[in-house]
Amino acid sequence: MQNQKFSEVPTHSRPRERMEEFGPSALANHELLAILLRTGTRDYNVLQLSMQVFSHFDDLYMFKTASLEELLTIPGIGKAKAIELLASIELGKRMAKTPLLKEGAVTSSQYVGKMLMTELNGLQQELVVALFLNTKNEIIKKETIFKGSLNSSVAHPREIYKAAIKYSSARIIIAHNHRVTRS
Repeated sequence: MQNQKFSEVPTHSRPRERMEEFGPSALANHELLAILLRTGTRDYNVLQLSMQVFSHFDDLYMFKTASLEELLTIPGIGKAKAIELLASIELGKRMAKTPLLKEGAVTSSQYVGKMLMTELNGLQQELVVALFLNTKNEIIKKETIFKGSLNSSVAHPREIYKAAIKYSSARIIIAHNHRVTRS
């Protein structure tokens, strides 16, 4: 398989195309790594190079703990690629440690009302705000869905549901302020 040009790899077998069509979970580890590596070498196309990298480690844990020096011993991995890989690994570690930030738990409708009235009171334009809750009624995200004009605000359900799906919320609370005008 050595010296096969990447252009000779059928389009349906290329990692980026497969990821676009099937999503990241459908790709093998070496295909994900090939996307990160971006290019191969004179001797190996990017898929071959990614398999070469994984052949140096027993498993993903060992790859995750690789040092710059270890990566540099792999043919085709120079300093720039090794540093990019270490940066990707570190970013993955940080993402894995990052908890979902919660903004308190909803204990009653009065609690939500007071919280939002304080926040929305006196604004010069109308807003539609959504609170996205988990199964324990903890606020996992608060988002302004729509900003209106001085006296109107129109929110489309698709925007609310799209955000609810994005945050994997179990419950939604929608709030809307009315700007009070005095004569």
